[in-house]
Amino acid sequence: MKKIKVGFVGAGWMGSCQMQRITERDDAEVVALFEKNAERGKEVLKSLGLSENILVDDYQKIIDNPEIDAVWLVSPNSFHAPQAIAAMEAGKHVFCEKPASTLFEDHCREIELSEANPNLKTFVDYILYFDTMEEHLRKMVASGEFGEINQIQINYRHPVNIAGDKIWKLDQSIMGDAIGMGINHAISVMVFAMASQANPVAVYATSQNPHIRGFEADPVYNIVVKFDNGATGFCFGNIDHGNGYDAYHNFSGTKGGFVFESQTDRTHKVRYWSEKIADGKWIWPLDPEKCKADGVEDLVWPEDTTTPDSGDVVEHQTGECVGHFIECIKNDTQSPMGFVNSQLIAEIGWAAQMSATTGKEISLPLNKDEARAFFDGEAGTL
Repeated sequence: MKKIKVGFVGAGWMGSCQMQRITERDDAEVVALFEKNAERGKEVLKSLGLSENILVDDYQKIIDNPEIDAVWLVSPNSFHAPQAIAAMEAGKHVFCEKPASTLFEDHCREIELSEANPNLKTFVDYILYFDTMEEHLRKMVASGEFGEINQIQINYRHPVNIAGDKIWKLDQSIMGDAIGMGINHAISVMVFAMASQANPVAVYATSQNPHIRGFEADPVYNIVVKFDNGATGFCFGNIDHGNGYDAYHNFSGTKGGFVFESQTDRTHKVRYWSEKIADGKWIWPLDPEKCKADGVEDLVWPEDTTTPDSGDVVEHQTGECVGHFIECIKNDTQSPMGFVNSQLIAEIGWAAQMSATTGKEISLPLNKDEARAFFDGEAGTL
């Protein structure tokens, strides 16, 4: 089949890595790059063996190019939605870095366009979906190895990089809210892990002003998510400060539990117990020696298993997310991370902002009229 032709936007660190993954494939090619910093764009194109002639100076040139099948957005946050909406209105598939939007009205428009154009494939890059530990966790929950999940805690504490030209991340008008900036990683893990058992139905949240750095939006969130099976999820989120990457997980069910601790050595990062597959024993699947000593060698995970604090998302996961989206286009299938299929993740973020401001629990799915009224007001302006 013909190659999928990609119009790429953004040649920064993550953008250049994703472009590299596209160039490694034989079923897709980058035919245009829009990068405001022309010198950086030329440098990245040269490093990837691509012609400088594909660098364009206006995003509209990508939208207007009839040759382009898919638009790939790795631009600053506030550009994601306007660029995605323009691409979809032009009939192009859209790969979008998270968050998909920083304004609620744009979020609604993306959903509206997606529902009206089911032939268009969309994707929000909740990249932890492709982490192999998270894949193990989803499969174990779905197969009932922990019974019915009733309590979940997932932390996302990671001081985002604001050095040098990343200083824009302090600006609320560009960055949006802290949930979209990174805390939604924890929310996405929670929602995808629970998808086989339950759906979120309500959110209560509090937030805090910055303590260390000059974020305009509150960078600290505490989010409670209620599920329709009675389970409760909790997320501590903090992009302001911390010591390393804290992506703690704790799932508790009627027949087992799962713990991931990012601040420990690799062999002890993951442990779980399950009445179904381990007679209620605690298992350390990344510790082959302990598994052997405990007589559960068959429960050892592969040596190349990644964890969501590896720091190697570029090496371990960009290839998977790039390939996933391209395969969705080729196979005419919608991704679980498409704008419509993942909208509850985004809605938890909107609901958390509403709850933190009003002090009230917010029901899901969102009442869009109520949310529009809130985000049109001074309290919800992003």
